[in-house]
Amino acid sequence: MGGEVAVDGGRVRGRVEDGVWAFLGIPYAQAPVGPLRWRPPQRPEPWEGTRDATMPGPIAPQSGATLAGDPCVQSEDCLHLSVWTPSLDESRRPVMVWLHGGGFTSGTAGSAVYRGDRLSRHRDVVVVGVDYRLGALGFLAHPALATGPGGARIFGNWALLDQIAALEWVRAHIASFGGDPDNVTVFGESSGAMCVSTLLAMPAARGLFRRAIIQSGPPYVHSAERAAESAESLVHELGMDSVSRDRLERVPADELVGALSALSRRPARRGELPQPLLPVVDGTSLPEPPLDAIARGSAAGIAAIVGTNRDEMTFFGLADRSVSALDDESLEMRVSRYAPLPSARDAVAGYRTIRARRTEPVSPWALWVAAGSDIVFRWPSLRLAAALRLHEPHIFDYLFTWESPALGGVLGATHALEIPFVFGSFGDPAVAAFCGSGARVDALAEAMQASWTSFARTGDPSCAQTGPWPAWDPDRRTTMVFGAEIGAVDGPRQEELAVWEALSPLPSPP
Repeated sequence: MGGEVAVDGGRVRGRVEDGVWAFLGIPYAQAPVGPLRWRPPQRPEPWEGTRDATMPGPIAPQSGATLAGDPCVQSEDCLHLSVWTPSLDESRRPVMVWLHGGGFTSGTAGSAVYRGDRLSRHRDVVVVGVDYRLGALGFLAHPALATGPGGARIFGNWALLDQIAALEWVRAHIASFGGDPDNVTVFGESSGAMCVSTLLAMPAARGLFRRAIIQSGPPYVHSAERAAESAESLVHELGMDSVSRDRLERVPADELVGALSALSRRPARRGELPQPLLPVVDGTSLPEPPLDAIARGSAAGIAAIVGTNRDEMTFFGLADRSVSALDDESLEMRVSRYAPLPSARDAVAGYRTIRARRTEPVSPWALWVAAGSDIVFRWPSLRLAAALRLHEPHIFDYLFTWESPALGGVLGATHALEIPFVFGSFGDPAVAAFCGSGARVDALAEAMQASWTSFARTGDPSCAQTGPWPAWDPDRRTTMVFGAEIGAVDGPRQEELAVWEALSPLPSPP
């Protein structure tokens, strides 16, 4: 019957709209509840008859607000995915699997901003959006939660294991949706991209995707010891004196969300993101830090696009009142969260000199946005690109510089602003004011969509809208700039980045 597809668990029925089939909320694993909490995902339970797949499924338990019109019903039964495809034929189109961001604690692939119908319709690709466990349910890691046979035991990375299960589902089923299981690109932004970066180092993910696009998401992970400390702090917020699987399995999900929110309000440790739970080097699912594994060749043969936005930190600074009150001394202390204090002072002085010479703003706010965006996102992303480049020549870098007109322009090229251009959702009422409108907006969106889908199709992001996009190398550092002007340049922001390169050089051949 038209519009019905057989998948693991039973048959699903989608709907067609404006020439694109949408199959929403398809389970790729069982609900991870009760004894399945903090365990690897299990195959979905079968259902009788044909399952309606015309509405998104529930989102993972979280405290973050959703955009108007986005799914908002929360449930631990959140391990589902959605597929958008031009046709249920045998054309074997490129497949693009999206991992949403949200600081590892919020978000959903069902957001209007991420819906894949536009990319699928205009670029003849199959788009898959994945929902996965978030917060404590997805990232709590402690030896007391260890599971698995013998000495090789997993005790974290539940969300990443969900993503791997979704990719396995794609490999098994996507041909029935008009996709090519041998041509899968996984892409994500922010924490979703950090998951992509980490998947590149996970043995279980090997062979499940051919290409990767990493948007503002260098790998950040915790050691096993640091993860255990965070887990112990969280259970103390719950009123427990120790981590106990039996007790934690009975804690309501909203209490776990509340405890993590309280933990997140504590000051971040030096050198860490302000998120108490991250992927963890557990020795089994993730044997070593991602950058080390990638430099050793764990991602050999996987082409990748790696990039960031110029003004990432404005996104976070607007919600942080202390940023608006920065003076020179507190600015240096803030930068010193990520670098030794003498280096932080030198960095601030260097950024001030460079920006003054260019007649760019040099207020403490402007300096923090520039330095913070580089040390937290830009330079770690280039280090990732360099590690990937050791074993794969098809590595490409971008810098997004389009400035949002919202709030009087204070956001600049802020974190996540590139997403609506990639998905073609820049005209959606929820985000249109942040993206702007006009011929240049249309041209930027056209260029990014053409590049992303060209890369998914061939491994080369060059297209008519951008011109040639040379591969990145550690000498020329050629970067595609997406902004009011679009084109490849060598080594943008190299003066500023030299500060961080002196502290943490690019990975190089052994």
